[in-house]
Order: sequence, then structure tokens, then C-alpha cells
Amino acid sequence: MTNDSDKPIFERSCCPVACALDLLGDKWTLLIIRDLLRGKKRYQEFLESPERIATNILADRLKRIESAGLVIHQAYQQKPVRYEYALTKKGEDLTPILQALVKWGRAYYPDTKVFESVEK
Repeated sequence: MTNDSDKPIFERSCCPVACALDLLGDKWTLLIIRDLLRGKKRYQEFLESPERIATNILADRLKRIESAGLVIHQAYQQKPVRYEYALTKKGEDLTPILQALVKWGRAYYPDTKVFESVEK
């Protein structure tokens, strides 16, 4: 993150792990990124995930990851206005991190399963 004078702004530390966790370290953000990588695009699709995210938390996280440059949104309907979300390159670059979490999770939680991608 930077401010107008191009000096870095750090929430708690200049450590790259701490900076990444400031954005991604809550209970929901990586699950939303996971769903985007699986092909979900619309608000209702995120709500249908098995983790059952609350609507207020989903709205907050989508705004947060959009302001961080991980996703963009575009209207697909005008009345009422409804949006589709898509990962930016910055968001797509999280793919190997999620793949590593899947690998680790499957090794230490062998009864888990990887969800299939959403048909497009």
C-alpha cells in the first residue's frame, strides 16, 4: 500500500507476511478468493458456498478486496443493479497460495474434499 507521497503505509508492520495477513488473514477472504477461482461471479453464488457466510460480511469482504485491487465488479443487470465479480491479475496471483493450502489441508485433514469448479 502507498499514500500520495509514494511512501509505504503499513497497518502494523513492514513484514510482507504481516501485510498479506492484514488483507487475507480473516476467516472469509481466502474462501471468497477460492470461490472466484472456482468460477463463482455473483453475490448469490458466494452465499451458496457451504461455509454459509453472512450477507453483511460478504458485502464487507468484497468491498475490501476490491479496494485492495484483488477483484473488480461490473454490472450485469440495471434494475435493480446487480454485479459480477472477477479477479484481477493481483487476485489471480493468489492461486499458488490456495493450491499450497489445499495440499497442506489434504495431507493433514485427509477426509476433506476439494470442491469442483463452477460450470461456466
